Amino acid sequence: MTTPTTPLPTLDEDSVRDILRQVIDPEVGMNIVDLGLIYGIECAPEHLRITMTMTTPACPMADMIIDDIKVVLSMALSENVRVDVDLVWEPAWNREMMSNEARKHFGW
Repeated sequence: MTTPTTPLPTLDEDSVRDILRQVIDPEVGMNIVDLGLIYGIECAPEHLRITMTMTTPACPMADMIIDDIKVVLSMALSENVRVDVDLVWEPAWNREMMSNEARKHFGW
């Protein structure tokens, strides 16, 4: 996980997605965006909601990854922006949700 150098001037989905690429799933060594774990990003002036999943409901890293998400976002966003992370299991994650780069990385 790296630290952003300057806070973002605006909240938009692409900017948030870029920030979330700093969060690495330690079990596979790939960022959570390219793994396809991020299902949705809702931006409002003082609220940010991330909807995500894990590769399996039994993933022991879920709490750590959610904490990492909150840390990287708190470093990039104003302190008055509330961040909520919703962990969902539907639709179930599958490897087709990964980016082409991630699938190539894993040889899929």
